[in-house]
Amino acid sequence: MAFTVDEIFETASMTLFRGFDIRTVTLGINIKDCIDSDFGRFKENVYDRVRDNSARLVSKTEELETKYGIPITNQRISITPVSQVMETHASEGKFVEMAETLDDAIGDEGVDFVGGFGASVHKGTTRSEEVLIESLPEVFSRTESVCSFLNVGSHKAGMNLDIVIEVGKILKEISRKTENSIGCAKFVTFVNAPEDNPFMAGAFHGGGEPDFSLNVGISGPGVLKGVIDKNEACDLTELSEIIKRTAFKTTRAGKLIGRELAGQLDVPFGIVDLSLAPSPMEDDSVAKIIESMGVEKMGTHGSTMAVALLMDAIKKGGAMASGNVGGLSGTFLPVSEDLGMVEAVQDGALSLEKLEALTSVCSVGLDMVAIPGDTSAGKISAIIADELSIGIINNKTESVRIIPAHGREAGDVLEFGGLLGRAPVMDVSGYSSDGLLSRGGRFPSPLTSLKN
Repeated sequence: MAFTVDEIFETASMTLFRGFDIRTVTLGINIKDCIDSDFGRFKENVYDRVRDNSARLVSKTEELETKYGIPITNQRISITPVSQVMETHASEGKFVEMAETLDDAIGDEGVDFVGGFGASVHKGTTRSEEVLIESLPEVFSRTESVCSFLNVGSHKAGMNLDIVIEVGKILKEISRKTENSIGCAKFVTFVNAPEDNPFMAGAFHGGGEPDFSLNVGISGPGVLKGVIDKNEACDLTELSEIIKRTAFKTTRAGKLIGRELAGQLDVPFGIVDLSLAPSPMEDDSVAKIIESMGVEKMGTHGSTMAVALLMDAIKKGGAMASGNVGGLSGTFLPVSEDLGMVEAVQDGALSLEKLEALTSVCSVGLDMVAIPGDTSAGKISAIIADELSIGIINNKTESVRIIPAHGREAGDVLEFGGLLGRAPVMDVSGYSSDGLLSRGGRFPSPLTSLKN
């Protein structure tokens, strides 16, 4: 589809004056054909595949940034879920070695993260998946850029509570073994995980994908806040239309970049992810959008409706702009990466319970939430189970990236720096859910899953 001069000029204006950017371009890579019975050769095959394609991705991305003047903030790699290729090499030591291989492969090429060091365990685990999970604390303590996921449930299968219980314990160990508990920020627990998600920490190259796929994540909180600020007097129907038209324009820009980059790399173009992705920059905040809509402080009454209206309008506009929409396509509400969210927590307007309610409409889950380091493993698992059950019942993707902040208590602040920002440590309920969690088993799939 051709793009007019006016459209390109408008995109340039959004970039120059409203902070519009392409938040991430993620190249998905199939590594199943790298498998070898000799583990040394297997690692070499993976290293060469990931390194060579990382270099190509960064080089072509830089060329497009120069050509269009649109910032492309992050370049990332996602791979086949590693548990699927390690069946014949399933030892903790070899999982750690593979993680270090991936870390080294992108380390010198300018890629930010490599995702896919995970597994889908929604109905049970293989031996390889069990060893993978056990290896995660060591993996995060010895790598810088490796990201991991576990998909523990789906609308069709229900939720594997036994694994959720294990995740609480693993997160405590990851927090203890990594500086500033940073390893927990690189691990996400999913239900209904999409196979074409370009955003970390949950990106992986799914089984239905070709050998390579180029997926794009756009971002434009500043753009949306700008147009909302200019339309204070309109009613909600009119506001929805304004947001929809703006999302159409930002999605078209993402599609333009994605298709051209895929062509330059000679790989299939995958999807544009419509998710709003904030950053720790002034006005690049989803919370500030909600406040511009008329809510005094994110988290107070009315916030849930505002988030629902915002994302419904974005999805409508985005779907009109591109037939290649996928990934998560919901707003991120990461506490640490959004200055407005940080302020709302510190001002007492946003609690963990209200954040969970916000995620029930159009968010992709509890994201970058820091809690006291002495929170029990059972309580962490209960928080995860609560959030993911929203996804099971409502047939939507939900995820949890929660950080038990080792040695910190409620009211403290974790300083990550860069894109990860700063996370105020949120208070959690003092009451126990251990009796419920100790039952284990599988949360059944809902009746609405029986559609055949």
